[in-house]
Amino acid sequence: MGSKKWRWGVILDAGSSGTRLHIYQWKDPEKALKGASKHELASLPKLMTEKIWTKKIRPGVSTFGEKVDQVGPDHLQSLIDHALKFIPKDKIRDTPIFLMATAGMRLLPAVQQSALTREICYYLRSNTQFSLPDCDMHIQVIKGETEGLYGWIASNYLLGGFDNPDKHQHGKGHHTYGFLDMGGASAQIAFAPNATEAEKHADDLKLLRLRTLDGSPVEYKVFTTTWLGFGVNQARESYVESLEDLYPSTSSELPDPCLPKGLRTTLDGVPVTTLKPKNTTLIGTGHFDECLRKTYPLLGKDKPCNDSPCLINGQHVPAIDFDVNHFIGVSEYWHTTHGVFGGKDDKAYDFTTYQKRVKDYCSQDWSSISATFNPKKQHDPKNAQEACFKASWLVNVLHDGIGVPRIGIEDLPQVNLSRGAQGALEHAKTKGFLDPFQPVDKINGIEVSWTLGKMVLYAAGQIPPRSGDDRFPVGFGSNVVGTSEKAVPDDFQFAGSNWRPVRENGQHHHNSTAGLEDDDGWDLDTEDILEGAKTKSTTGFFLFVGLLLLVMWWFRKRERRMRVYSRFHSFTRRWRSHPGKFNHCGVNRSPLTKLTTKLFGTRSSSGGGSYERVMEEGEINRFELGDVASSSGSGEYSDEDSSSSDHSRGSKAGSQFGRSSGLATPTATSGGGLGAGYGFETVATVGGGMSALNRSGLVVRTDSRERLSLPLSSGGVGGVTGRRSRAGSPTRMKSPLGGISPLDER
Repeated sequence: MGSKKWRWGVILDAGSSGTRLHIYQWKDPEKALKGASKHELASLPKLMTEKIWTKKIRPGVSTFGEKVDQVGPDHLQSLIDHALKFIPKDKIRDTPIFLMATAGMRLLPAVQQSALTREICYYLRSNTQFSLPDCDMHIQVIKGETEGLYGWIASNYLLGGFDNPDKHQHGKGHHTYGFLDMGGASAQIAFAPNATEAEKHADDLKLLRLRTLDGSPVEYKVFTTTWLGFGVNQARESYVESLEDLYPSTSSELPDPCLPKGLRTTLDGVPVTTLKPKNTTLIGTGHFDECLRKTYPLLGKDKPCNDSPCLINGQHVPAIDFDVNHFIGVSEYWHTTHGVFGGKDDKAYDFTTYQKRVKDYCSQDWSSISATFNPKKQHDPKNAQEACFKASWLVNVLHDGIGVPRIGIEDLPQVNLSRGAQGALEHAKTKGFLDPFQPVDKINGIEVSWTLGKMVLYAAGQIPPRSGDDRFPVGFGSNVVGTSEKAVPDDFQFAGSNWRPVRENGQHHHNSTAGLEDDDGWDLDTEDILEGAKTKSTTGFFLFVGLLLLVMWWFRKRERRMRVYSRFHSFTRRWRSHPGKFNHCGVNRSPLTKLTTKLFGTRSSSGGGSYERVMEEGEINRFELGDVASSSGSGEYSDEDSSSSDHSRGSKAGSQFGRSSGLATPTATSGGGLGAGYGFETVATVGGGMSALNRSGLVVRTDSRERLSLPLSSGGVGGVTGRRSRAGSPTRMKSPLGGISPLDER
């Protein structure tokens, strides 16, 4: 039952070097509304994940471009198996699965991309029960701009820029953070420009719409772009090609200042151990300053800028105001600053400290570096040999490409610091994430990944819009007004979710059981109700049987039965002697007396002969109550009143019968009157007993009669005719309490 309140999502990040599984969990929006505070209502859904829920395998999906039939069993299946370990079985059909490929797949020909995505969707649909209603939406090669936008959502979500804007005021009404990402094949940037730049470059921005828990839409205008081929691996390939162009084609050895001194590798980065290799080799010289100079041209700063301003490779980017635009960097920005160079405890990025660490490391002989490898810590020699190039590339992209101020340097002749950058420098040490740049891996224990941004968007799309107004759906698109009836751009990409609850078969529906709650206060759906009913009925049945067996075991001895009978008999005698106190129904036999008679046998009382209650037969569709006149008397009832009333009932059924405040007990008569049509017969008692009429003022009805156990003549008693045979009653019950019908008040 506890799993009913949670939603799950699975997303596969198909990168260039491998595919990583991410699992996210969040509370069902319909249930999260229960007891939500004012702050929570104005916030986005709260997503959770755990380290154990992630798994990465190598190589990437793009390596299956020419063997698409193997991508399922040889690559995806192990990730699927890992996901099934944590997602409850009853939630799998309601759990969406996404595979979104990035730069590695973007480099493949369009034909191979299409073949791979079709095969992946077919495999997931055939071998899993995850929710996958739309192949094009769930399995796709996403653009770099989309990847950057998802990363921007994830960063601001974790930092609190969305839910607590008042605590993240950077000045000029700005409260969000910029996002930088660098992988193996591409690099992305995403940020919200200041108000001036946003107005100037409105057509270049993306309209992003989210939805808070109370159903309110929240919009942001974000710029995002990507540099394909500017990831560290692709940049390394371009760098090696530049070395080949720099030296004569006859050279078999190429000096490489970006490799540690003494390290020899092939052009592909494979270490060389022979003295006379057959192919061209790279020889490390360990000169980091020269490495910076040789990698700088790869930024393409000399490319023409057709839409000013531009940053890298002639691509347009609105001017960045570092007074309010503070960036976090993930992936290679983190690994390259906190990998082999240490700095894992650094709270912020300091250019001076970082550059010194890199120079000290890269100037070492390779033999000294390799001697520090610890097999127990699983050091990767490849990371060590590529660390110097990655560091130089990061420094160039970050500072010369994007223009992030070099924190820690007092004299910066090569950088023209703006007033905004100076303001960032002044406050960098006191405001944490307000540094112009800070590499991060996790925030509040959650890994910063663009996949989180995608799932935040999906979860926000499950929240019902306020007052059912779905004119503002969750998603993103161009920052223009669309031509459709809804207020969305024509190229709007929806979140892929629906705010209507989902049945197990994947069909959307409205919950019709919103008023029912489980033990935790959450609404129950129909399946919950049925499951609870089955559980409770089964448990109740076994409890009843156990209690019945216990009572039968206790009554197995005669002395116990007689002891209980004596107590019951004493109580019923007091009942009969005080009818006004005990017997408000005016009946001369109590239910307890009947029970003792059945359990312990009959016993004559001083009040007259013994008798028993006999059920009368009648048609259920004839039970209708008639009008009853109110009694003009005091309303009190006595034996004397009963005797005189019963003897006159045969001739005065319409006058004497029913003289009580309330409804009198109906009688079976052949003509009209109050009792007509009821199928019952009222018989007067003999020997000082009480009649079945109630004149105490209670609204009652009885579907039985009092009958003497003495032989009766065919003429009946008191002039009233009726059936005499007990066998003639089809409704007679055989249980000890079967002769007593509950009083039905109307």
